[in-house]
Amino acid sequence: MSTFDDFYKSLLDLVDLYAKKGVLLKTDANTQSSIIRIFGENLSSLARARTGLEDVSELAYTTAEHHPYWNLLYHACQISHLALEKWDDTLTKENLDEIAWSIDELKNTCENLKAHPHSDHSH
Repeated sequence: MSTFDDFYKSLLDLVDLYAKKGVLLKTDANTQSSIIRIFGENLSSLARARTGLEDVSELAYTTAEHHPYWNLLYHACQISHLALEKWDDTLTKENLDEIAWSIDELKNTCENLKAHPHSDHSH
C-alpha cells in the first residue's frame, strides 16, 4: 500500500522532470499533515500570502461561533484581507473604519476571554 510520503517522493521526481524541461516549480510540504503545495516560479510573496490567508479564513468561516477563539481569528482575517487587498493601493476611510471596528471586536473578545479563562477550548 502506498503512503502519502511515497506520493510526495514521486511528485518530487515529477517536479525534477519538469525542471529539466525549464518549468521551475517550488514545492512546500508538510507530510505529517498530508499537505503539499506547488507554486509556479513567478508566484509573488503577496499572492502566496493571499492563498495562505484563504486557508485560515476558511477555518474562521466554517468554525462559526462554536469555538471561543473564533472571533479572534475571524477579525484578524478581516483585517488581513483588507491589508492584502489594498497592498499596492490606498486604504480608504471606509476600509480604515472596518479595520477599527474589527480591532474593537478583537479587544472585546480578549476582554471576554480574560473574564472567562476556563471556557471550553477543546474544539
